[in-house]
Amino acid sequence: MENLPPHLPESTWRRVRVAPSLPESHRSVTVPAGAGFWRKLVAFSGPGFMVAVGYMDPGNWATDLAGGAQFGYTLLSVILISNLMAILLQHLCVKLGIATGRDLAQACRDHYPRPVVWFLWILCELAIAACDLAEVIGSAIALQLLFGIPLIWGCLITVADVLLLLLLQNKGFRYLEAVVITLILTIGSCFAVELFLARPDLAGVVTGLKPNLEILRNPAMLYVAIGILGATVMPHNLYLHSSIVQTRKYEQTAGGKREAIKFATIDSTFALMFALFINGAILVLAAAAFHGRGHTEVAEIQTAYHLLDGVLGVTFAGILFAVALLASGQNSTLTGTLAGQIVMEGFLNLRLRPWLRRLITRAIAIVPAMVVIGLYGESKSTDLLVASQVCLSLQLGFACWPLLRFTSDRTKMGEFVNPTWIKLLGWTITLVIIGLNIKLLLDFTGLSGGK
Repeated sequence: MENLPPHLPESTWRRVRVAPSLPESHRSVTVPAGAGFWRKLVAFSGPGFMVAVGYMDPGNWATDLAGGAQFGYTLLSVILISNLMAILLQHLCVKLGIATGRDLAQACRDHYPRPVVWFLWILCELAIAACDLAEVIGSAIALQLLFGIPLIWGCLITVADVLLLLLLQNKGFRYLEAVVITLILTIGSCFAVELFLARPDLAGVVTGLKPNLEILRNPAMLYVAIGILGATVMPHNLYLHSSIVQTRKYEQTAGGKREAIKFATIDSTFALMFALFINGAILVLAAAAFHGRGHTEVAEIQTAYHLLDGVLGVTFAGILFAVALLASGQNSTLTGTLAGQIVMEGFLNLRLRPWLRRLITRAIAIVPAMVVIGLYGESKSTDLLVASQVCLSLQLGFACWPLLRFTSDRTKMGEFVNPTWIKLLGWTITLVIIGLNIKLLLDFTGLSGGK
């Protein structure tokens, strides 16, 4: 009957029939019993990299490029702090999924009244649409830069990634993880070469890693900073991670779950540190290649592409940049689709065929992208990318709050409940995110008295 976490009393969850999260992949990857540390780490590795994809998607490119070109290395501290926040929040997702057998969306449906569940679902769907919008535009821009395809046609071509996703899902979850990791390594390799060519100021990088109060005082800088925060810590990633950690087949005992949490946390932390390198590399590249050479007005991906060859003195810098962007966009579509499926199934217990879910999500993203491009021209595509990331940040608090609420509740988590220091740190992060978003809204509605 009801699928209740085996170590918790029935009173802690509603008596509802709950199918496993991502049932076609649930516990499909076997963890070898009695294996050594490294073999088990390899078995658990993969979900962290799929989550890390959301931390280096085309939305990050827009915000990082804008931040680096306009403000140099100053906003590098925002990327670092955002990444540290992400490491803790993704750890909590791991704990929730493994300890309770529920993903975050399922946990919300079990705990909150129906109006709240519907409200949270709508917000999460908006976040996924905003993220998918960035993926659509980013992939379309890359296709335009590499092959000269008009942006509108590039948006339409991105619908074809439905077929790629279905093919990978049919082959097994490990195949999907392998493709994602390969694309991540492609992105990292491209930016390693770009940084070598750009030769950034190492002293400026170190200084940029230190937090600067000017970020809070300057509304324009704060807008980009919160865009970076929204592009880094994505709300739908919290739902995604709490689900895909359940693709591993580990022992359903307290000891087995404790070990699974340990290895899954190592996986996600390592993957997010790799994402930190890529995120930081984009901003550092923009700071060194553009801000440092007086091109502070560079705010569009297309402009960056056309300037890179001349600025760095080679003929292939722009191509590497565009290849990395295309890999980033395609990677993000795969994980965004899974997040959409998890959210719809978890909040509403409504299950659609993956291809239908993907078409719905992609249509929601394509329509506003094509409308903006049609009305304002291709020059507004990067502005739309930055705005989509700010939209993500505005919704982040609504995902962080229930995550902290559930993982801090002993009746739900049992022995895996958050210790006091994690509770304090987690709630501080959540309140900081909410506070920054309130300040952003006040600044840009004129209610704060600032410009």
